[in-house]
Amino acid sequence: MPRTDAPSDTSSEASTESLSAESLNESVYDRRRLRQWLAGEARADGIARRDLLRLLAAAGLATTASTGFASAALAAPGGTETAPGIVKPLPEAWFTNRGTNAETRFEALAGTGHHTPTDRFFVRNHTSTPVLDAHTWTLTVWGDGLAKGRAAEFGLDDLKRLPAATRSAFVECAGNGRSFFTTQQGQTASGTAWTLGAIGVARWRGVRLGEVLRRAGLRRDAVDVLPRGLDPDYVTADGTNLGRVRRPLPLSKALDDVLLAYEMNGEPLPPDHGAPVRVLVPSWVGIASIKWVGDIEVSAQPLYSPWNTDFYRLFGDAYPADGSAPLTRQTLKSAFELPWNASLDATADHRLTGRAWSGAGGVARVDVSTDGGATWRRARLHDAPRRADWVRWSADWRPAAPGEYILLARATDTTGRTQPETTVHNTQGYLFDAVVRHPVRAV
Repeated sequence: MPRTDAPSDTSSEASTESLSAESLNESVYDRRRLRQWLAGEARADGIARRDLLRLLAAAGLATTASTGFASAALAAPGGTETAPGIVKPLPEAWFTNRGTNAETRFEALAGTGHHTPTDRFFVRNHTSTPVLDAHTWTLTVWGDGLAKGRAAEFGLDDLKRLPAATRSAFVECAGNGRSFFTTQQGQTASGTAWTLGAIGVARWRGVRLGEVLRRAGLRRDAVDVLPRGLDPDYVTADGTNLGRVRRPLPLSKALDDVLLAYEMNGEPLPPDHGAPVRVLVPSWVGIASIKWVGDIEVSAQPLYSPWNTDFYRLFGDAYPADGSAPLTRQTLKSAFELPWNASLDATADHRLTGRAWSGAGGVARVDVSTDGGATWRRARLHDAPRRADWVRWSADWRPAAPGEYILLARATDTTGRTQPETTVHNTQGYLFDAVVRHPVRAV
């Protein structure tokens, strides 16, 4: 059972019924929190407001802290690489090495089934992967949003004794697709130059965050929940230490579908994916799904951190000078399970395959073009549409003649939204959702 100073019967005080209709609306929440932060009414722990304002002016210049790992990728025997701060091997056939990150090659997913194999799941680290002892790990839940401001502590065995929940869901970096701002739209964007492989879908198992918060003694006036990771501190290029990665959630989301996950695809979480326990926030940008969670602050006042002020908002000519509201839901995308510039037999029939996903609703339709968008036809879907998940799709194609071709895949989700031709630019390259132009050769 959890070790706690809070009375066990206070958890009944918290329920989704106590939330106002306004707090259940994410866009309203975002706008309200943005106004509160800009007015100095929201608390951003670990960094002074003046430093956040300075960082806004230099957004995109952050770097990771020195962690004692080599600064360049090291070649390993058998065509397998490692990357600084990543534990698992990164075979060249499966991954593109991106420094402290590793991007899944989409062609490596062909034929693997609905869920991304754990060994092919992309890695996004802000610093480096910590290797933690599951037997001594504890989660502390604390803050003035709990009854009498007390704290509760849970070990891994405590969480496993609580009712378990399982969810198939994607985790996707907010910058997935960033490189296409440059290659397709001729616009610069700072950050890791992901193509479309900064995403993976897994079958996650754990305990609902709402269950843990209630057992810790959640108060009716709690508004925000702030999970914090146990990875090393994040330090910017100018030496500002922002502390450990952390990002607040509105209580309405925390009580909805968020998991504290301890299993991935039927096995204990591996180190690179958050072992022993990570937060899983379905349909939201990946930064919300804090890995290696060590503590969760529950607050009766709005909270902010650098990861939803200067790093995960939209800046640029199309946005207010102070930036957009913090990013929440992921956007709509689709991808081919083909290498870039793949060579295909011009005399053969081909079964083009891919995957499409959306944070707003399930993917209801995928249309494919093999002539650069001049004509379109509907692809076959091989999974039921589900929000926060993807569908596999396929379409048959025989090239008309040898030559260069541009393949396009365009998804439409159950909200009625369809991928656009272009994405409105933002300087940090988040939420690219335009149809991607995939070149191939028929030979």
